[in-house]
Amino acid sequence: MRWLFLLLLVLNGFYYVWHQQEAPLRAKDVTPLSLYRGAQQDIHLLSETADSLVRRDFGKSGEARKNCNYLGGFASPEPARQLEQRLLSLGVMGRTSTLSAEGVPEVEGFWVRVLPESAVKVNEGLVQNLSKEFNELKHKIMPCEGVAPAG
Repeated sequence: MRWLFLLLLVLNGFYYVWHQQEAPLRAKDVTPLSLYRGAQQDIHLLSETADSLVRRDFGKSGEARKNCNYLGGFASPEPARQLEQRLLSLGVMGRTSTLSAEGVPEVEGFWVRVLPESAVKVNEGLVQNLSKEFNELKHKIMPCEGVAPAG
């Protein structure tokens, strides 16, 4: 019985050495989530966002309040003016303004409001191209009247 145990022990040792000579399996390379997110850094659940900015308010007539496209969120006015000029060169009309909303710090800053006649030209591809040029660029759809200009 002792010889059988030693034989199995030696065979187990040979098997271990033979198995280690094969190419060891490499750990799978995992791409960081930050590379996938890119321009989608401002994705929030509807329950996490401020109700005054996301929810459409229906009036007595049942019509939804008009929403506007806003691009920007800059800390200083100069990038917003440059964005307005860049949009103008692409045929998109916009106006630079300073926005603020009580209790919603992500809205505060300098934004370019896309005029309604140019809103159809603002799509995801355009926003992604502009975000390469303007690092702090955010795209939000907010009620036109619901956000108060800072003053």
